[in-house]
Amino acid sequence: MRGVDLPDELLRLLRGRATCYLATTMPDGSPQLTQTWVDTDGRHIVINTVEGFQKTRNVERDPRVAVTVADPQDPARYFAVRGHVVAASTEGGAEHIEVLSQRYTGAPYPWFGGREQVRVVLSIAADRLHAIG
Repeated sequence: MRGVDLPDELLRLLRGRATCYLATTMPDGSPQLTQTWVDTDGRHIVINTVEGFQKTRNVERDPRVAVTVADPQDPARYFAVRGHVVAASTEGGAEHIEVLSQRYTGAPYPWFGGREQVRVVLSIAADRLHAIG
């Protein structure tokens, strides 16, 4: 499945400091929701996580996800996206989290769980999206 193109306004939010929530599915079918930093490669929604975290384990088992990206200037204005993870890679993960940390905090990433954590970059293709506001 190719997915749908991300509109320019969503790309603008993904390249900024947008509030993002990622929903994955637990093994029992229940939802799991995480607030996270977000990025884009111009074609996909990109999320940086950690190997072994619940959301990472969930998408390894079931790549279907839902993502909400809110405009930090107007949180009632957001994009709701249903999609699927098309790639999960550790390549460049540590460098990517540093880029995101600078964008979101203006400082180096504090490595809360320690530098031995393996960072995973998830690339998400949008299957459907809806703009609100």
